[in-house]
Amino acid sequence: MFAVELIAEFVRRGVSDFVVCPGSRSQALALAAAAAEQAGAIRLHVRIDERSAAFFALGVARETGRPAPIIVTSGTAVANLVPAAFEAHEGRVPFIALTADRPVELRGRRSNQTTTQAGMFSEIARLSLDVPAPTGEPATSGSSSFTEPGQLAAQALSASLGALHRAPAGPVQLNLQFREPLSGTAGFDDMIAQGFAVAGEEGVEARAIHPTLLVPSIDDATPDETDPTLYVHGDNALTVVIAGAGAGAEAEEFAREAGLPLLAEVVSGSRYGREAITAYASLIADPEVGGLIERAIVFGHPTLTRQVPSLLERDDVEVIVVDPHTDTDHVQPSRGARVVRAARVADGHDPHTHRRWLGAWVAPDRELQRERSSAHVPDLEAARETGYKERNAYARAEMAARREPVTRAMLVESAWLGTWPHDRLVIAASRLVRVLDGIAPARKVTVHANRGLAGIDGTIATALGIAVTSQADPDPKKAAGTTRVILGDIALLHDVGSLQLPPDTEVTPRIQLLVGNDGGGTIFDGLEVAASASTDTFDRVMLTPQQVDLEALAHAYGWAYERAETRVELERVFTAPVTGPTIVEVPLAR
Repeated sequence: MFAVELIAEFVRRGVSDFVVCPGSRSQALALAAAAAEQAGAIRLHVRIDERSAAFFALGVARETGRPAPIIVTSGTAVANLVPAAFEAHEGRVPFIALTADRPVELRGRRSNQTTTQAGMFSEIARLSLDVPAPTGEPATSGSSSFTEPGQLAAQALSASLGALHRAPAGPVQLNLQFREPLSGTAGFDDMIAQGFAVAGEEGVEARAIHPTLLVPSIDDATPDETDPTLYVHGDNALTVVIAGAGAGAEAEEFAREAGLPLLAEVVSGSRYGREAITAYASLIADPEVGGLIERAIVFGHPTLTRQVPSLLERDDVEVIVVDPHTDTDHVQPSRGARVVRAARVADGHDPHTHRRWLGAWVAPDRELQRERSSAHVPDLEAARETGYKERNAYARAEMAARREPVTRAMLVESAWLGTWPHDRLVIAASRLVRVLDGIAPARKVTVHANRGLAGIDGTIATALGIAVTSQADPDPKKAAGTTRVILGDIALLHDVGSLQLPPDTEVTPRIQLLVGNDGGGTIFDGLEVAASASTDTFDRVMLTPQQVDLEALAHAYGWAYERAETRVELERVFTAPVTGPTIVEVPLAR
């Protein structure tokens, strides 16, 4: 009953999704989660690979803001959670691992399928408890929170969500010891079902509260815990707002109200509005624009360019980092940044104070976009003013352009413009995200990316978690549309096991993997060593060339397959409806 009470408390507190991997030691937890699903209290996701399952849970949390507790057995099952746990730590994503273990008296015997798993990621965990095996005795009012299941769930959920004046959201491990017999609730099925039904009703009410409202606000902090808030007045400092991963709407709102240039990464969730600068990396490097910067206000975690860290390391630039958390690392390449809890525009501030400075960024940015556009799009107005022969020549040129091979820029820009507000866009840590960052026009798109560690690990699993959760609402007006994933061939192959989908007992997501296939890790071609190392040696250990038949791979896992080699074929990809899991292979030149 311990497992039932633990799961039920999570449900009562608003947890809607659980992820289960099969195993013997964890059977009581798994069967309790299954009972909760049968009572209609949760969505249950069953996966065979713990590493994939962990990133799936990470994707659910990225979409919902709430953890999706993952249930695993003992041994290497726990070790396979570590990559996702570290991404949750660095990405500030709620994550709860419920890891089953042997009782303390059976440890240290080199028994089969055992290891030292308690505290396996305690260095990064917001909470890590090695919970003694339940005794089978009913809980009393004086029970310790260390063993009482309801209090354990409350502790774990609170710690994973973080607190604004303490640690940010992140990973939690409850290492749960179980003695044999490992499960046994025969005769109590009806009672358990009724209990989960009631817990589910309470959970619906809890989920009506946004996760951020479940943790203390800045105003709840005591005076000695609160760092100063930055108030922007109408001073003359030449200031830019930088938005990295996780910055969200807060950065855009601040830049708009202050009237300052917004240098927002494509994964920031802030890249929209009139202040957003597309070619910010190029302009930072321009001495007549970026060279004049005197102050940088940083939101989120910028990771995509070399220009931003270089700017933040300059001695002549005042760096202010906006971070509501204290018990954590902050973005400060020069180690000299001033960290504040929040940035607000002072009452009476006139955003037009900075109009000339904003114009110094907007004008060249738009010019660069016009130049790029004119290089790829035929001039329709000019064609209308020319004669018959010229118009025919124009038509032939346009047809030739539609048959031209797809480029990286063409692929990522099409995905960016083809994603609507009700869709989701997931971007892998690959060469393609940097291409998109340099060209994506300001546009409000819901973007997700694992930029905590900026690794390719678990990209497909994370995207599936996002897709399944965002599309789960039975009301089609509330459910999200399509989840599109921009990734390279190496990112696909690194997480290929996540292509295995569960049977029809779970939601079949509308998801489209847009795979830029250039035959290996061509992102490393940009390293300085690529120009000096032996080509054969470099390709063997850095490019890691591959020749996998992606069509056969798609069919093996039951995914639909398309191939887009030309512009017109790529256009079809974004105009045809996506009805299920699809892999779109886009061949790219190295």
